[in-house]
Amino acid sequence: MNAHALHRRAAFGGALAATAAAAVVATHTWDVHASGRPPTVSRVMLGAKANPVGVRGRTLGLYRVVIPPRAQLALHRHPGAQIAYVQQGVLTYTVRNGFVDVMRGAADAAPRRVRRIAAGQTGEIGAGEWIVEVPSDVHRAANRADGRVVVLLATLFKTGSPPAIPVG
Repeated sequence: MNAHALHRRAAFGGALAATAAAAVVATHTWDVHASGRPPTVSRVMLGAKANPVGVRGRTLGLYRVVIPPRAQLALHRHPGAQIAYVQQGVLTYTVRNGFVDVMRGAADAAPRRVRRIAAGQTGEIGAGEWIVEVPSDVHRAANRADGRVVVLLATLFKTGSPPAIPVG
């Protein structure tokens, strides 16, 4: 790959990461701590591939999200399919429209459904559990604990779309 192609690829990746980070910050609300400053939710792009084989016009992404204690994400939905795996902590998850099945176990080794969180319900998703979100699922999430929550996300979104779309 020549230097020009490498520069274009790096520029695209940087622009995509900046767009994703800005959209996440813009679509989340937080409780304010005693310091007067909101806790910072971080979303780091670990990998991405635009136009993977078979899904032209989409970007396949892998992210790590860290939600500090007492942080709350605003009501939102996603522009495509997303798998969220809670690596650490307990995520409190509220569904307004749609539902998610909370799964436990490796996806390639007969995972089992441990609970369903349906519209109007709030449930917990603990370390080692995962969900699949689709664009019609409107939800919010929070970390109500004293420790951080770490979530790994695999996404398949339309290229250039924000990672979350606020819902009023």
